[in-house]
Amino acid sequence: MSTTITMPQLGETVTEGTVAQWLKRVGDPVEKYESFVEVSTDKVNAEVPSPATGILSQILVKEGETVATGTPIAVIEDANAQPAAAPTAPAPAVAAAPSEPVAAAPSAHTAAPAAATNGAVRSAGAQTTTPSGSVISAASAHASPAVRKLAREHNVVIAEIKGTGQNGRVTAGDVLAYATQRGGVQAPAALGAMPYAGEAFHTTQQVGGAPAPAPHGAAAMYAHPQFGQTLPLTPARKIIAERMLESKHTAPHAWSMVEVDVTNVWKWRSREKEVFQQQTGYSLTLLPFMLRAVVTAIQQNPLLNAKWTPEGIQVNAEINLGIAIGLETNLVVPVIRHADRLSIKGLAIAAGELIEKARRNRLSVDDLQGGTFTVNNVGANGSVASAPIINAGQAGIVTMETVVKRPVVTQDDAIAVRSMMNICLSLDHRVIDGLIASRFLNAVKAGLEAMGPSGSL
Repeated sequence: MSTTITMPQLGETVTEGTVAQWLKRVGDPVEKYESFVEVSTDKVNAEVPSPATGILSQILVKEGETVATGTPIAVIEDANAQPAAAPTAPAPAVAAAPSEPVAAAPSAHTAAPAAATNGAVRSAGAQTTTPSGSVISAASAHASPAVRKLAREHNVVIAEIKGTGQNGRVTAGDVLAYATQRGGVQAPAALGAMPYAGEAFHTTQQVGGAPAPAPHGAAAMYAHPQFGQTLPLTPARKIIAERMLESKHTAPHAWSMVEVDVTNVWKWRSREKEVFQQQTGYSLTLLPFMLRAVVTAIQQNPLLNAKWTPEGIQVNAEINLGIAIGLETNLVVPVIRHADRLSIKGLAIAAGELIEKARRNRLSVDDLQGGTFTVNNVGANGSVASAPIINAGQAGIVTMETVVKRPVVTQDDAIAVRSMMNICLSLDHRVIDGLIASRFLNAVKAGLEAMGPSGSL
């Protein structure tokens, strides 16, 4: 029995993908859910997990080749079956060793490690019964240390949560949404009543306590370009160029900006950042507060969560925020799903997880799908005003610019030094007109400025 693997659709608007690297060679054993090939899109190099356990018998698409979504790229034979006589494409050369060691995935000859959850030891792939009597798989109980710590803080049993991450992985958002439904935490209130704080983030900062790996290969060339040098076009770079050109030619871009007084937000963030870092392992930045402000503004202006289709303007049912993260060779936009269900703390952890995965090139296909609106933090690089290109299939993208202290005339005509930040919106003028765009930006501004220097995350 054999399983034919096809090129996955790595996003709603993606119609093709490029095989960046084969992680297995013909004849190698492959475990179910083990990554065996890396596929490039316009946003990321995503590792594709195997849907079955067996032997990689055929490689149908060579490295560097671009094929349409749904095209067969490999065949995996049952471990008990005889492998195919010869592959239709030559086996790829063994990839050079990465700059840092990566733990090997379990093979057919190595037993998967047992997963301990809530004091019980469960083997991978096995089923278990939770204290509430529900039956779940061990994959659903898989979570990062930060997520497990968050679950303990809210007295949540991870095994009872249905994970929405890759292969049933439980995310921070899943924990907080479950705790909220159960009544363990307070649901996010209207933004005007919620005080926040934060600061801009760099993708080069330490996330989760580990420094970013040093760039190598094409990434190193892009990080340190030499005068007179021609940089090779990576598969992701080529597709980014195509998608950006397509977006500018398809969607009539319009642009608007407002300035926001984030003084009180900054004070509150400064008070909470050390405790938050100790509790979660992630930095408390301005990003999650901006995300929360954007969510509330979208709820007040649903057209920002829409997209243009030949049949009409489709308003998405879910609010899934993409966060633009700049890497050396490309830009990635992983997605925080159901962002409207998360508190500031939940958004901070969810963003921290995605940033860390992006920096380590470990984003999955699931991490990149389903975005309905994008937030970009160009202020981390010192920008004060920018006009970003809209992510294809969305109605807009908003930027956070750098925070600058300057004298401001207050409402009582006094002059005070305040922390000011511009927020800029690029919009698809087929979907959104200037009136709605202004309402949205002013809603984000009002939400951020209503946040006081004290409160609870």
